[in-house]
Amino acid sequence: MVYFNLIGRILIFFGFLLIIFGVIILVGGKISFFGKLPGDIYIKKENFTFYFPLATSLLISIILSLILTIILKIFKK
Repeated sequence: MVYFNLIGRILIFFGFLLIIFGVIILVGGKISFFGKLPGDIYIKKENFTFYFPLATSLLISIILSLILTIILKIFKK
């Protein structure tokens, strides 16, 4: 019986993750600066284009870390 409580919490956690990712996908296209931050590396030559979203990756990592920390603190009650 204890395992059902744990499984329920895990399912709720993954449900929150799906909701968060869905919102990011819906809103991500409307945010114009996302992917064009000053720390992103963009090199374009004649027949070669290189793009590495360094600053965008760091920003996403920080946001997700904060969200997961808040969710984990809620579930540790």
